[in-house]
Amino acid sequence: MVAKPNDARAAERYRILHVFRAPVGGLFRHVMDLARVQAEAGHAVGIICDSMTGGERGERALADLLPSLELGLLRIPMRRNPDRSDWGSLRAVGRRAALVGADVLHGHGAKGGAYARLARGSAAIRCYTPHGGSYNYRPGTALHRLYMGAEAVLARRTDAFLFESEYVAGRHRSFVGGPERVTRIVHNGLADAEFAPLERVADPFDLLYVGELREAKGLPYLLEALVRLRSEGRALRLLMVGSGPDSEILRENVDRLGLGGMVSFEPPQAIRPVLARGRMLVVPSLAESLPYVVLEAVAARQPLVATRVGGIPEIFGQAADDLIPARDPAAIASGIRRVLDEAPAALEARMQALSASVRQRFSLERMGSEVISGYAAAFQAGSDRRTVKVPEIAGPRTA
Repeated sequence: MVAKPNDARAAERYRILHVFRAPVGGLFRHVMDLARVQAEAGHAVGIICDSMTGGERGERALADLLPSLELGLLRIPMRRNPDRSDWGSLRAVGRRAALVGADVLHGHGAKGGAYARLARGSAAIRCYTPHGGSYNYRPGTALHRLYMGAEAVLARRTDAFLFESEYVAGRHRSFVGGPERVTRIVHNGLADAEFAPLERVADPFDLLYVGELREAKGLPYLLEALVRLRSEGRALRLLMVGSGPDSEILRENVDRLGLGGMVSFEPPQAIRPVLARGRMLVVPSLAESLPYVVLEAVAARQPLVATRVGGIPEIFGQAADDLIPARDPAAIASGIRRVLDEAPAALEARMQALSASVRQRFSLERMGSEVISGYAAAFQAGSDRRTVKVPEIAGPRTA
């Protein structure tokens, strides 16, 4: 039986399908939080995501969320790059949307955004949250121009852009432009419990890195900064937590630079216990959107050194001058040195002020309400486009 969609322009309860590829990382966390908040607000929510990625952590997280998913969970093959299998997966998305009577198809990331906007067979509005994705992929290259051309085509099938940062919204305006659509900047949100201060372990690492092990995260520059600090007599211990395509290359670089006794690697895991194991977090990224790892660290009052890229200045707000330039080992070393040498009381006060600022600006409740506001505006805009007004003609009619 195929469910009948609401007249969602007037409805207080939407039927929402979130579509994304990999159940890992910050994008996954965003969708999980948003789906949970929407379900708690009384909306019917479902998820469509990749069946080949996520591992045990992704499986557990989806299983925990499943009781809240009135529209269920569908896992289908979604390859990272364009593939012939996309046609079958697109048909599956369209069938699912029709089956559950979706009012909203909300795509996340490049692949999820493409599926949500190209799927046929449903009258649902199409919303898109990029999460950086193709907008950040090697600007200036032929491949980036190809991706932006695809985004321009897909923009014509988009009812609402729900950008996660001012930065990505600006990239869209610069690289894609095109006809105006409903647009909202909806920052990632945090729960109240995430603002509880950390209880540091007895013998913490000096430095932490948490995230993907890949080129775009700027990790070679962090290793070079470690070498500089070692030459000053600061033999700092670094814990790197994560996985990714450049894992083996990074391990080789650690050995080549003689850092084997200073750098430890561990697989992905819950972030708060990791933060408690280090004196500071280092985020040497070359490109970002609005990274959860920075939000979570700031919320927990964890000292950190981060680059001035993507939406990170939006997180730091008035403290954005504390950020450092990317691709600069000397700047990373200087930032680490500053935190290590800062008076504990001054450092604590600085991080407490930043945490309070983030708490005021990045809440789950605000994230949820602004997304629903975006949906409502998209329905209203669609209604306005479908309404054709016939102007009255003044004066007497003539035969």
